[in-house]
Amino acid sequence: MTTELTPDEPTTASPEPLDRYVAVQQSAEFGELRHRLRRFIFPTTIAFFAWYALYVLLSAYARDFMSIKIIGNINVALVFGLLQFVSTFLIAWYYARYAARKLDPMADSIRADMESGEVA
Repeated sequence: MTTELTPDEPTTASPEPLDRYVAVQQSAEFGELRHRLRRFIFPTTIAFFAWYALYVLLSAYARDFMSIKIIGNINVALVFGLLQFVSTFLIAWYYARYAARKLDPMADSIRADMESGEVA
């Protein structure tokens, strides 16, 4: 036997959790968290893409420069290529430190407030 609800009957699902998420999203603390994240992400991403584009452009158009031998058969292009890996790992390491110091404590606080019902 199935029970059909008419549009006037309330459902058992409460919109209250959704309201809590919306309240968190609109809170000043969440806005500050997003601001801090974006303040790190956008400049770092732009810097990395510029660095990568420089490597690609030099490889394509400055072949004489990139083929300069530094030590033995190690040339500038190989060094720049390896530095791409180094910069990737440095960015990941720096982000982990930044997140642990600036983002995670704020996110934990927002989560604790939300779970305790303090966010209105």
